[in-house]
Amino acid sequence: MLDREIAEAARIAREAGSILMDIYATDFRVTYKAEADPVTEADTRANAYIVRELEQAFPDDGIVAEEAADWSAALGGGRCWYVDPVDGTKEFIAKNGEFSVMLGLAIDGVATAGVVYQPETDKLYAGVGGGGAYLEERGERSELKVSDVADPSQLKLVVSRSHRNRAVAEVVARLGITQETTSGSVGLKAGLIAEQKADLYVHISDRSSRWDACGPEAILKAAGGRFTDLAGNPYRYEGTDMRNRSGILACNAAAYDNVLPVAREAARDIGLIA
Repeated sequence: MLDREIAEAARIAREAGSILMDIYATDFRVTYKAEADPVTEADTRANAYIVRELEQAFPDDGIVAEEAADWSAALGGGRCWYVDPVDGTKEFIAKNGEFSVMLGLAIDGVATAGVVYQPETDKLYAGVGGGGAYLEERGERSELKVSDVADPSQLKLVVSRSHRNRAVAEVVARLGITQETTSGSVGLKAGLIAEQKADLYVHISDRSSRWDACGPEAILKAAGGRFTDLAGNPYRYEGTDMRNRSGILACNAAAYDNVLPVAREAARDIGLIA
């Protein structure tokens, strides 16, 4: 059941989180990989640490990491780790605590195991397909299971602080959603859904990547939820195109079939999907 993989990923994520918090406490420098795509010393140092530890723990596995230039490991099939050393770099820079370390293991192109760690609150989400999901918080472990709320108007939506757009507002209006909360980091949003503190996350944009999705998807599916693109297709973790070009829909299973047509139409309206 991939117990060793989850244990090692949790250990590595916690240590990487310590690296982040050491830098978080300083007046660190911010540079940009591209417009609106910031990077800090925390991203690069944590990335290097995670990759080194995964290589030592699982020498036969492929690794795809955000702050690395070589993503050819995704071509090999089999087992491949997807690493985001700081999911929520903008939140890290803003020092609001809403960032995480994310590790996901894809096996034969399918997100199978994942860990998401929020250093500031010491919350660690973990999940394995077929083996369930759990939350560890300040030494206490609890099982994770998504809600069974099916009525769209009763759903609690978690939205991005920095990425909400008019298409998401259209989905909210059409579904009659009145309950919203905000969070940075895809992983933390998926965690909130797994905790039943939210029910739905919709990302109507192509500005996310496979390392933003693999760990959160594994956790949410293990907690009984759904995680697909906005056309309803499952993600495949293979090939060197890392962009999630058709957005993200993360939802509890009970409401998914009601939400998908609305989210899909909103994505079509802005030309994100055909």
